Amino acid sequence: MKIIPFILLVSFVTSLYAVKLSPNTLDNSLIIYNSNIGLVHEKRQLSLTKNDTRIIYEDVASSINTDSINVSFPKAMTLYSQQYRFDKLTQNKLINAHIGKSIQVKVMKDAKNFTTIEAKLLSNDGLSCIVRSNKKIIIVESKNIIFKKIPSELITKPSLVWNVNTKRNINTKINIDYLINSITWKSNYILNLDEDEASLIGWISIDNRSGKSFTDTSLHVLAGDINRAIQPRENYRAVKSMSRLEYDSPSVAHQAHEGYHFYTIPFKVNLSNNEKTQVKFIAKNNIPVQRKYIATMNNPNYLNGEIKHDVTQFVTLKGLDIPLPKGIVRSYSKLKDTNILLGETNIKHTPKDTALSLKLGKNFDIKVKETLLKQDKSSWNIDADIKYTVKNTSDESKAITILVPFNKKNGSRIKSDRKYTFTKGNMVTFKLKIPANSEKNFNVYYRTKVTK
Repeated sequence: MKIIPFILLVSFVTSLYAVKLSPNTLDNSLIIYNSNIGLVHEKRQLSLTKNDTRIIYEDVASSINTDSINVSFPKAMTLYSQQYRFDKLTQNKLINAHIGKSIQVKVMKDAKNFTTIEAKLLSNDGLSCIVRSNKKIIIVESKNIIFKKIPSELITKPSLVWNVNTKRNINTKINIDYLINSITWKSNYILNLDEDEASLIGWISIDNRSGKSFTDTSLHVLAGDINRAIQPRENYRAVKSMSRLEYDSPSVAHQAHEGYHFYTIPFKVNLSNNEKTQVKFIAKNNIPVQRKYIATMNNPNYLNGEIKHDVTQFVTLKGLDIPLPKGIVRSYSKLKDTNILLGETNIKHTPKDTALSLKLGKNFDIKVKETLLKQDKSSWNIDADIKYTVKNTSDESKAITILVPFNKKNGSRIKSDRKYTFTKGNMVTFKLKIPANSEKNFNVYYRTKVTK
């Protein structure tokens, strides 16, 4: 009967029967999610004999989630345990790994010169070592120890170690999947405005700080917010550099799946650790654009005196037949030979065929003023007469929307010569077209029923 603890003990303390997975991947891919994780898939060659008790899988990401490892071994193998190992080399680690082994020591040959001798390392206390050479015991400084090689029991790359037992020699291919942290992707968009049309370019920006570089990898990104059991906070290091991959053809493939959107990069990519990489995934031209100018007023029940308001300008994109993952849209327009940044907007995940409204900023030339002309308060009602003044000092006619928050209670009333509608619930909405370099005024009477 085999005693499993004995087998495990042997596998932990000896490297005589360890075999490394082939460093060459037969197939590898990476799926990056919005939630600071990536799913690594690799296929590698495994060759071992029935005497091998450890498999070392080198060059895994240092941010690996060891609870997520999914690997299937042949039936002729029994997996007892797995470890994550990374022996970052230090002087003490290197010395301790050589205890009982042959080393070289630098010693004084005479008053001015050094020589090296062969010795066996007996012990180490951090500052000095005890060695035996030619039947003599010598105490030497640790810094004078010379090593011929790194001992095989030290694993100097982030690695997984599988402790196994096998009944026969095995030569097979195995698939390995695991989750890593500290790798993210996001969407960034460039919108170029040209009067009533626009062009849109979308970039997938990948920030890899996972502790692993990916070479010649099939890359996918998944747009959507998956549910996570744990959301760890990561302390990021400085980004080393940024690279940009731009391919006009073939285009990034897109597929809706289980309520998410899955993007496949149609070429193999290299993602270095601590590096940002951008891949172009959207290019749309001749998008219809509608410009809007919106000002929001005070609630008439709480207005005192006179208040001036800025007008915010928006552009609305219509006819987008593609979904847009959440990200930042930067809007530009050309002035002579220079592109001018008009504004930045954070967008949420936007389904296809959905109008997209982008906030640019405050319009310099349009202002709205509201003035309280009269207010009466009683136990039953609040009555307010308000004058609105819209001034357009630009050289172009502008269509302006004015929003007034007002509660539509039973008994409340609005009276005005200007046509209005209710939008967004309780927003009284006035729409005006103001000619270039002109001003318009209109009055509104509000009655609010006081609730007892």
